[in-house]
Amino acid sequence: MSSLDTTIGALRLPSPVLTASGTAGHGDELADYGNLADLGAVVVKSLSDFPWPGNEPPRVTASGAHMVNAVGLAGPGVAAWRERDLVALRQRGARVVGSLWGRTVGEFADAAAAMRGADVVAVEVNVSCPNLERSREMFAHSPSATGAVVSAVRFLDRPLWVKLSPNTPRLLDVARAAIDAGADALVLVNTVMGMVIDVERRRAALGNGAGGVSGPGILPIAVRAVYDCYQEFRATPIIGVGGVTCGEDAVSMIMAGACAVEVGTATFANPRAPWRVQRELAAWLNHHHVERVSEIVGAAHRG
Repeated sequence: MSSLDTTIGALRLPSPVLTASGTAGHGDELADYGNLADLGAVVVKSLSDFPWPGNEPPRVTASGAHMVNAVGLAGPGVAAWRERDLVALRQRGARVVGSLWGRTVGEFADAAAAMRGADVVAVEVNVSCPNLERSREMFAHSPSATGAVVSAVRFLDRPLWVKLSPNTPRLLDVARAAIDAGADALVLVNTVMGMVIDVERRRAALGNGAGGVSGPGILPIAVRAVYDCYQEFRATPIIGVGGVTCGEDAVSMIMAGACAVEVGTATFANPRAPWRVQRELAAWLNHHHVERVSEIVGAAHRG
């Protein structure tokens, strides 16, 4: 039998399959569909230091097989999450990855301070947020802004994973800035910017106008980002996310250079998707006589 054990830097997990932030709720919402302890980890919805209502509805719409969302990072704030949702997750035996967001570097630092000491295995820093200090340019589109955020939260005593955006031609520069500032791993990628028009109402389908596209069509975009960053930064672990719906999708991410993958939008169609992807990945490894996940990390660069 093949082993699903994987390592992300110094962190060892029993599986490379995780949930993606924003798609599995803040707590143990998926526990009715599978054993959360069987997954590598549960990455929770991004949290700020303060409660945040999110964007005006409607917040989610479909576009073919894809989802377009403008939820707006709604959440209860780190303190309330730690008191209620984190407790429920840990009672289920889940390994938890906290996720942080902010509108300024100071707000990221505040969220990190609120997260300090939490029973989590890592913290994912979602820099795909508008920067109010720079005319709402996304942090993840600027090497200097991304570096400033990572530096501001570096005091946390947990591995820092920095989640980057595919919506910039400067992805490698941003990734380098995150690594230089102290990122322990890169998470690639967040949603692709998009928009849906309600042709009957002759207006944008989402209350916020535009939103983020996710689903199977962004897999090649995510794989390319993983491939390019692995080629450039071999010493930095990568978690691949975007469009993973089956075991072979996970294999392609791993062969591009990821040591773990996150399953996101597929969960909305089938809440058991993370466990299904995990089973199919294990079956692929067994069928191809691959003993450990590490054997195929970056295999596409060697082949």
